[in-house]
Amino acid sequence: MSNGDDKLLKLRAHDSEDLAVISALLQDALVPLGDITHLPHETSFIMAMNRYRWERSDTRLRVHSGVRFDTVQRAQFSGIDQRNRRQFLSFMAMEFQPQGNDLDEILLHFSGEGRIRLQIDNLSCRLTDFDESWSTHRRPDHDFG
Repeated sequence: MSNGDDKLLKLRAHDSEDLAVISALLQDALVPLGDITHLPHETSFIMAMNRYRWERSDTRLRVHSGVRFDTVQRAQFSGIDQRNRRQFLSFMAMEFQPQGNDLDEILLHFSGEGRIRLQIDNLSCRLTDFDESWSTHRRPDHDFG
């Protein structure tokens, strides 16, 4: 379903403030585990997802998106059953953690205490929307009460 005036996002992050913007836009994205890949020979880490379009507060939309991190030396999964490649993860947030040595870290947080730790040479992240948005009946809701 086309929404006519869709402006697909293409964003880059090179510092923690940029990454915080991308993290907010990715909150509540649905990520198929089978669409998460670490490519050591390319030093890249890639995730494809269905992103809720938080930047369009007037409508309830999702869009296929991808996130790519470059200069990734290592990816470590914790709290995620990697054998079930058909499961969907719910993305919560990402954070940059400088380590003060050669490799810094990015932590990707998912609901249910799942986490992916990326060890990187330097921060280089891209968010790209792939195609037209579609309407969804549900708006993500976080009831912390």
